[in-house]
Amino acid sequence: MFASLSDRLTATFKNLRGKGRLSESDVNATIRDIRLALLDADVALPVVKRFTSRVRERALGSEVSQALNPAQQVVKIVNEELVGILGGQTRQLQLAKQPPTVILLAGLQGSGKTTFAGKLGHRLKEQGHTPVLVAADLQRPNAVTQLEVVGERAGLPVFAPERGNMGGHDAVLDSGEGTRSFGDPVAVSRMGIEHARAKQYDVVIVDTAGRLAVDADLMQQAADIRDAVQPDEVLFVIDAMIGQAAVETAQAFHDGVAFTGVVLSKLDGDARGGAALSVAEITGEPIMFASVGEKVTDIEVFHPDRMASRILDMGDVLTLIEQAEKAFDKRQAEEMARKFLAEEDFTFEDFLEQMNAIKRMGSLKSMLKMMPGMQGMRDQLDAFDDREFDRVEAMVRSMTPFERTHPKQINGSRRARIAKGSGVTVTDVNQLLERFGQAQKMMKSMARGGGGGLPGMPGIPGKGKRGRPQQPQRKKSKSGNPAKRAAEERAALERASAPRQPSGSSFGGSDGSANPLADLDPSNLPKGFEKFLGKG
Repeated sequence: MFASLSDRLTATFKNLRGKGRLSESDVNATIRDIRLALLDADVALPVVKRFTSRVRERALGSEVSQALNPAQQVVKIVNEELVGILGGQTRQLQLAKQPPTVILLAGLQGSGKTTFAGKLGHRLKEQGHTPVLVAADLQRPNAVTQLEVVGERAGLPVFAPERGNMGGHDAVLDSGEGTRSFGDPVAVSRMGIEHARAKQYDVVIVDTAGRLAVDADLMQQAADIRDAVQPDEVLFVIDAMIGQAAVETAQAFHDGVAFTGVVLSKLDGDARGGAALSVAEITGEPIMFASVGEKVTDIEVFHPDRMASRILDMGDVLTLIEQAEKAFDKRQAEEMARKFLAEEDFTFEDFLEQMNAIKRMGSLKSMLKMMPGMQGMRDQLDAFDDREFDRVEAMVRSMTPFERTHPKQINGSRRARIAKGSGVTVTDVNQLLERFGQAQKMMKSMARGGGGGLPGMPGIPGKGKRGRPQQPQRKKSKSGNPAKRAAEERAALERASAPRQPSGSSFGGSDGSANPLADLDPSNLPKGFEKFLGKG
């Protein structure tokens, strides 16, 4: 979404590196580049003016002129101002003290309200709530049916007493006997609240109608529904790809419905992203959620600081960690750690578990883009095919349970059968087995802490120095001088034939015996300790 803006800002800051001191002309040139980058990203002009003026004022102040690294200080200022125009702090949903909590969704037609209703309900359900969806969009053709499909996919109940527009016509039809309405959305919304109280649902998500453009009828209907149900939250869903029109649309809805939060849909698209940088600043209401895909799980809480880090190519490691914590099972992680320490073979069964956990985190491409500095590798990331995971999984699932745990036993005929069963070539199977064998060796080497592991990685206790087995000491080499070598051999022969002398009291008994415990009196030892002495 912010690829173009991120590239422009990254290139701008590169020009500042290496400068020990920034002049006013350097600051002005940087501000001009930032202004052009924001305008190119479809950010609203009033927002651009306010943003650049604040950055310029701070960049020319003492916090930059007295800094040890002025370039980094300018990046810090831009990051903080970006966080500010994106809303400042993360805002969570305000739940009602007395259930049910009522959440009203508003926005233009096609902005993604119905899909977001299912995503939000699914997220709340995972958090332990019992949400219900209310179909109050009776104007758009088959909107009620779509909400029912979304609800079924998310595992949520849908309250739909009216079928709404099923024929693809306008909201009001002329039947020859006057006009006929498809239902009253205000009454449906009110009935939905009563239904939730009766069935003890603690969250009600009301999906309202949208129009292709802002008009008085749309605003009045949304305002009537708001007055009827008294929602705890009114979320304005806006298409992140809408561009400059986002400002006028958001302002109109804020004046007409007085929403309390913003949802950015289609944030995974390739638009310039100016809406995200404009709506919160213009309306003063925070961006609360971001819709980043088509699945019911593709919803993120909007964190202004993390989004600013993504724009400036600083990554979003915190979100990555949160996704990993939700996707990886604690029991599986403990079992993998045990296998790692015990140096047990990493099997294809383990590989399948790890692959499924990665799939639950989402697209690998999107996860890699959260790493710092990955904007410079965008071409390689775009060329990466997530379907490679599916091909590998097909090969593994074509193996028998024995083959998954004993990959070394997979001979030529087995490889041909696996290739045929997974729709790939034998060469693909050979490459998979070769890479898997290398991964097994690497994991064992890392467990030992040997030279094949990570540099500087300590050895596992009990594995010897740095995890390597103890090597026998090398014998002393013989001298190359014939006379000296003959003398050494005579001395070694004399030492071997000489009688062994008693070692004295240092390591033996005082009587010269080889037993170091000969002089010990068992009666002077703690009770029960004599059993450790052995037989003397």
